Amino acid sequence: MKKIKITQIKSGIDRSERQKQTLIALGLKKLNASKEVEATPQILGMVNKVSHLVKVEEIA
Repeated sequence: MKKIKITQIKSGIDRSERQKQTLIALGLKKLNASKEVEATPQILGMVNKVSHLVKVEEIA
């Protein structure tokens, strides 16, 4: 599987509780925090839901 690097670029403050929980589930707790994860369908779905709050990069 491919790996992706997810970086939180916007705050979760004043967002819905569901979006806040999705950020936590992705392992992002602070602004500019990064996490490398496998690009599974479940992860990609979560990233899609908070795409306006995160930046995604593919890792070769």
